[in-house]
Amino acid sequence: MRVFQFTEQPYPPAWDKHQGSLRVNLPNRLLDPTVAADLFHRYYDEWQLCDELGLNIMVNEHHQTATCMSSTCVVTLAVLSRITKRARLLVLGYPISNRPDPLRAAEELATIDVISRGRLEMGFVKGVPQEVAVANLNPVFTNERFWEAHDFIIKAMTSHDEPFNWESENFHYRHVNIWPRPYQQPHPPVWSTTGSKATAMKFGGLGYTMATLGTGYATRPIYNAYRQAYMEKHHVAAPADRFAYLGFVAVGHNEVEARRLGEMVLAYPRTSGIVHPPFRNPPGFLSVADNVRILKGEGKPRSYTKDGRVVDMAKGSVQDLIDAGVLFCGTPDQVYDQITDFAEHCGGMGNLLMMAHAGGMSHDDTVGNLSLFAKEVLPRLQEFRQPDAAVAAE
Repeated sequence: MRVFQFTEQPYPPAWDKHQGSLRVNLPNRLLDPTVAADLFHRYYDEWQLCDELGLNIMVNEHHQTATCMSSTCVVTLAVLSRITKRARLLVLGYPISNRPDPLRAAEELATIDVISRGRLEMGFVKGVPQEVAVANLNPVFTNERFWEAHDFIIKAMTSHDEPFNWESENFHYRHVNIWPRPYQQPHPPVWSTTGSKATAMKFGGLGYTMATLGTGYATRPIYNAYRQAYMEKHHVAAPADRFAYLGFVAVGHNEVEARRLGEMVLAYPRTSGIVHPPFRNPPGFLSVADNVRILKGEGKPRSYTKDGRVVDMAKGSVQDLIDAGVLFCGTPDQVYDQITDFAEHCGGMGNLLMMAHAGGMSHDDTVGNLSLFAKEVLPRLQEFRQPDAAVAAE
């Protein structure tokens, strides 16, 4: 199992100053650039530690929000590609639906792959509803733009003999010939995220690595949909390394210490949904089925325990979220057992996207969490034998 450390690079000093929204319309006068500089440098220091500890790195991108200062993930990737040596660099995600220029996106990612000497993992995502206004786009065409941008980027990265032109509904280029071309051939590995079985089948057919985010013990049906499509397309069982899961991690020398850390990392699900209502559901962004679900009162982020109990991710206790497979928390032995039990329940999971920092968690607490995990849990996870693929597909 591979493990990627993830933080949204938050700016927590502004979190207690909002009036109902941490995103889009929170005035940036609440940000002190000197404090932000200190935070950025600290986050890079922690990622360098991950590189030394044998952990991989995940970054993402959001816009106009105090919960995530990473508004230009390519800058983060550019820095990391030079200051780290071993870690795989996963960007999950890179919101290509919102990018006006997929040619520039292909050039950026190819360059990062070359500078890092082939350590980039490309995670293409559609973005979140509240950023449609920020991107100044029509939400109705988000899905269409995503797949057109995806197709263009892949073609740009894999065309080497001569320039080509591209004419589609959203993008028009007379001359495409990216320099440099990617270090990894035919292109860096592609990832994406979903909580939908239908989308999982699409990714299964493509053979991309699929991640689910906090879906807990409702994850296996999504993985099985991927497995079905992968088998139909590729005629072999999907390997475990095609599956990834984002979970919160808090590991301590004893349970008291671990639960103190667990409470801090849960700052993420408890704040990420604080958004001004007009930005939450732009007309046309969500499907009819998703809107029906919201009207039924099912729109809040939630997960499920093994026995089917519903857990509100924004309000659940540390124990609730442990029970739901959203938080892996405890001593090193307990955390290892929780993660491997979850992987076995899902039928195999080759990638853990570990959120071991969130909110106002201190540098010392973050370093302690990462270091103890890397020393006492990571080596065993790397040796963990994944469930048999034939059994997983049942």
